[in-house]
Amino acid sequence: MSIAKLSNEFWSFSEAECKSSSSLYECLSKQIAGDRELLELCSFSREGQPVPNLFFGAVQFLLYKGKEHSLRDYYPSMVEHPKDHEESFSHFKDFCLLYREELIRLLKVKLVQTNEARRCGFLYPVFSHIYNLTKKPFALIEIGTSAGFQLLWDQYSYDYQSDIIYGNSQSGISIQSEIKGDNHPELLVKSPPVTQRIGIDIHINDVTNEEDLLWLKSLIWPEHKARRELFDQAVNCLIKNKHKIVFIKGDGVEFLPEIAERIPDDAVICVFHTHVANQMPIEMKYKLLDVIKNIGDKRDIFHIYNNIWDGKLHLDYYINKTEHKKVLGETDAHGRWFTWNL
Repeated sequence: MSIAKLSNEFWSFSEAECKSSSSLYECLSKQIAGDRELLELCSFSREGQPVPNLFFGAVQFLLYKGKEHSLRDYYPSMVEHPKDHEESFSHFKDFCLLYREELIRLLKVKLVQTNEARRCGFLYPVFSHIYNLTKKPFALIEIGTSAGFQLLWDQYSYDYQSDIIYGNSQSGISIQSEIKGDNHPELLVKSPPVTQRIGIDIHINDVTNEEDLLWLKSLIWPEHKARRELFDQAVNCLIKNKHKIVFIKGDGVEFLPEIAERIPDDAVICVFHTHVANQMPIEMKYKLLDVIKNIGDKRDIFHIYNNIWDGKLHLDYYINKTEHKKVLGETDAHGRWFTWNL
C-alpha cells in the first residue's frame, strides 16, 4: 500500500472507528497519518490486513510482553491512571523507532483476528430467526474463526435491556447488547440446539498458547476494560468447551464444499463470519457466494455475514433450493448495539 493510501487509512480510522471509542487511538491515528517514518514502518504489514488495527495491536503486544518505556503511562490497559493522550505521540513514535525491527517482524507475520464474544449479541437473534424457520438443530461453520469464541454463542446468556434473560441462563458469561429502533427480533428464551461446531482459519489461535492469547488480547483497544473482562470469561468458557469445536487450518472457502457434504441432512448448515470478509480479495468474495449457492442447490443452507459489500448484517439462505436474501440491520463493530429490520 502506498504512503498516501496508508495516511488516508489512518485518518479514516481515527474519524470513523475511534471517535467516542478510543481517545488514545483517535489521537495517535491522526498524528500517524502525517508521519512518513511511521507510515513507512506500517508498510511492512501483510497485504489485505486492516493496517491501523494490526499496527496498534503489535505495539500493545510488545507493551504486554514487558517492554519498558514511557509509552506505557498513556495506556489505560497498562496503568490505572493514564496520562493525557494528547501528549502521547512523541512517546509512541520513540517506542516504535526503538523497537522497529520487532514491530516489522510482527507486522509481517501477524493477522488481525479479533474474537469479540459480544458480537454474539447480534448473532443470537439471527439464529433464533433461523430456528423459527427450520425447527432443526444447527451445524455451525465459522469462516475466520480465530480462537472460536463465537462458535459457543449458545453457551452464553443474553441481556437485551429487558426483564428476560435469553440463551443459556446457567452461563457465567452475560452478553449485553442494545436493540436500537422500533423493530425487535423474536428471540428464543432458550438457545437453539447445536450438533456441530466447525471453525476454519488460515491461522487458528489457541487460547492455551501464551503468545496466541496475548496477541488476541493486544487487539483489544486500551480503553475497553469491559471487552478485556469479557475476553477473559470467553477464554475460560472456550477451554472448558474446546472439545466441542473442530478446528480446521486452511482456506474456509476452499474447504466449505467438502465440509458441507459430511454434515447429516437432519441438521441445518449455518455458515457465518463477522468482520472477516473485509480482508478477502474481491474474487474470493464472489467465490464464497458461488460456493454457498452451489450447496443451496442441493440442500438448505444459511449464510450470515457482514463486510462483503457493506457493513450491514446480511442473511442469505436457500430453502428447498429457493434463494432468499435479507438485510437484517446495522451493527456496532464490538456488538454494543444493533438494529433489526425484519
